[in-house]
Amino acid sequence: IPESGHKYYLQFTTEDYKSRENVGSCLATVLYPKTKSPPAVNIKCTYTKDQKQIQEEDNRVYQKIRHQTKPIIGNNIPDSYGNIEPALEPAWALAVAGSSYIMWEKSTENLGYFMAQVKSVKQWIRKDDFTEFDYTVLLHEIPTQEIISCHMRLTWLPGHPLKVKYFCASENQGLEYGSGMESGSAAGILHERGANF
Repeated sequence: IPESGHKYYLQFTTEDYKSRENVGSCLATVLYPKTKSPPAVNIKCTYTKDQKQIQEEDNRVYQKIRHQTKPIIGNNIPDSYGNIEPALEPAWALAVAGSSYIMWEKSTENLGYFMAQVKSVKQWIRKDDFTEFDYTVLLHEIPTQEIISCHMRLTWLPGHPLKVKYFCASENQGLEYGSGMESGSAAGILHERGANF
């Protein structure tokens, strides 16, 4: 589209990040605007996994977090051998979901990202039912091979959108700020501007 940018049509399958089982197939259009803004994504998915089962899995992760005897604190997840301590798996799962929002917002037609590691995580104790974590995540930028460090504050309660606020720093760039709300599991993405912690 000459005035707007390049538009792509995609067909792909989705998988459970842990079990690697196929959970659905999707059709999407992605428009990368000429301006420096996030891609415009229109997506429709058909799920092979029952939505009730997804909610039950979300609740299991939530209950694991809520029943910790002390706040979750961890470093270098996974470790240099690729292992994740069982007690840190819920924090890892939320980091995967939260960092996907950052990667989506930062990606361009020529740059992509994947989360390489959770450098650190700290859980905050709240008086309400929400869970809240501070993360430092390392994103691997493709094709530059640069590692970008991002600080992410994440708030979540099953049945509510995942709230993500972040800022990223890299060698070539100053700090970049962003924030948003990402629905947990399989629903769509909503936006919220501003990144005050």
